[in-house]
Amino acid sequence: EHDGTLEVRHGWTEMGQGINTVAMQVAIEELGAHLPIDEHRVRVVVDTTRELGLGQTTGSRGTLMGAGAVQDACRNALAAGLTRGVDHVGEYRVDWTTKLGDPKVTNPIIHSTFGYATQLVVIDRESGKIEHVIAAHDVGRAVNPTLCEGQIEGSIHMGLGYALTEDFPHDPATGFPTNMTLRSLGILRAKDVPPMTVLLVESPQPNAPYGIKGVGEIGLVPTAGAVAKALHELDGVWRNQLPMRRAANEDE
Repeated sequence: EHDGTLEVRHGWTEMGQGINTVAMQVAIEELGAHLPIDEHRVRVVVDTTRELGLGQTTGSRGTLMGAGAVQDACRNALAAGLTRGVDHVGEYRVDWTTKLGDPKVTNPIIHSTFGYATQLVVIDRESGKIEHVIAAHDVGRAVNPTLCEGQIEGSIHMGLGYALTEDFPHDPATGFPTNMTLRSLGILRAKDVPPMTVLLVESPQPNAPYGIKGVGEIGLVPTAGAVAKALHELDGVWRNQLPMRRAANEDE
């Protein structure tokens, strides 16, 4: 803008995952060598009233596609001579997959992967309680390591609840839920979450901006399986229902 403010507009939903911070970081990374940018004069605005459609802020795509679009917009601004008071639009397309049903393609690429994650659950042999969770996640490149670790820690929290405590029971005769409050659904409290160690493994994605890979959902994926394996190591019993019980004969 004419007063020196750098405004970054995007249409993603900021729900606490940090997409606004990522957008700001990318803008400063791309333009900082060409402009005297004061980070306090960078304004990030979420606005879908005049922007192009982006789709949903789901599928672990916010940081990947958001960073790519901001990067492209900044480079377009540089190519235009950093004209003040002008909107510079950027886009990022994931176009390396094949449209389903194309008869001309003999070896279609029908999906892309976001990364890899593995988790280790440590259980106390006497009490059967989880003492520690270690999570190693391929994040491509961590744009903001603090936010990235926090996202994975939150995923583990949700994954432990999914694995051990959360349930939505219903009356078989009527189909109506029998627990009608959030408090009664077994959501794991923060005080009950064991210590966690998050290991960010950076293996950059060649086709992505800065080598980024999405981590929004993959942090939740390994947790229940890791808990099941840990319980099996404890007593030799495989659980095949969620939530799993810490003891094979535990009913509550």
